[in-house]
Amino acid sequence: MGAEISPKPLATVVDASPSNWVDRWAPASWQPYLRLGRFDRPIGTWLLLFPCWWSQALAQVNTGDHYPDLFTMALFAIGALAMRASGCAYNDYVDRDIDARVQRTAGRPLPSGQISPRAAIGFVVAMALVGLAVLLNFNSFTIWLAIASLLIVAIYPFAKRVTSYPQVVLGLAFNWGALVGWAAIQGSIGLPALALYAGCVFWTVGYDTIYAHQDKEDDALLGLGSTALKFGDDTVSFVGGMYGLAGVMWLIAGALAGAHLVYFLAVVLVFLQMSWQVSTLDTKDSANCLWRFKSNRDVGLALLAGLVADMALSWFAGLS
Repeated sequence: MGAEISPKPLATVVDASPSNWVDRWAPASWQPYLRLGRFDRPIGTWLLLFPCWWSQALAQVNTGDHYPDLFTMALFAIGALAMRASGCAYNDYVDRDIDARVQRTAGRPLPSGQISPRAAIGFVVAMALVGLAVLLNFNSFTIWLAIASLLIVAIYPFAKRVTSYPQVVLGLAFNWGALVGWAAIQGSIGLPALALYAGCVFWTVGYDTIYAHQDKEDDALLGLGSTALKFGDDTVSFVGGMYGLAGVMWLIAGALAGAHLVYFLAVVLVFLQMSWQVSTLDTKDSANCLWRFKSNRDVGLALLAGLVADMALSWFAGLS
């Protein structure tokens, strides 16, 4: 598949914060499994969770609720933690030979030999069962809708072997919660949820293209595809386009759901944050890319705040 890369395995992974709680506080015997599930790198859980919360909140704006259902939000939080852990472990199992030849991923538990492939599969199943336990609290439509996402999840690790657009497959899988959150409240899929989902897919393609620039040299040597390699020096324009489309679809989702001015102002703030990412992006600097990728948690918080404020202000308006 190209030139061999044999970096020295690390006890930790290079893209985890040096002060992360797993390396500092977790028992040594737990650390490889917590790293396998990315508990030392919470940004992915946030990015998986926000579309669920956004969709739930948007559905509640549509139904005229005055505050978000905290129990449902808690279920989504637990489910996101478990399913992200399961999905990452599955991805690492499929990619264990590739990860051993990439500098950034060589220290992961599987390629570095901290965990056996069999143990990793056991972890995948255990975390998936936690996710299933959470899912069974929802209505039957939501349960089957969530289960349907597993096909895309199963395909994703293989996408970079056959296409230059694996980020699109990731976006389709990673943002399924934008459909599930709406279904959990309303028992169906509405047009606002579809618009929100489309926006989230564009968002993910954008931020994961930024993230993929960290591995572009190794990916090129190994014959793997990514939008970072596909667009190269045109990445800034490409990511800007993806973020622009995301913002437009989120505006459409809010309009279809009957959202109010405060939500649309939140989308404007989100667009400004994403504009900062694009205008300051240096694809030749891995630290710059990682920082901008992680800053998408701010996008999630801002849009969620806009939706919660929309519900709260509607309640105050009803009192006057």
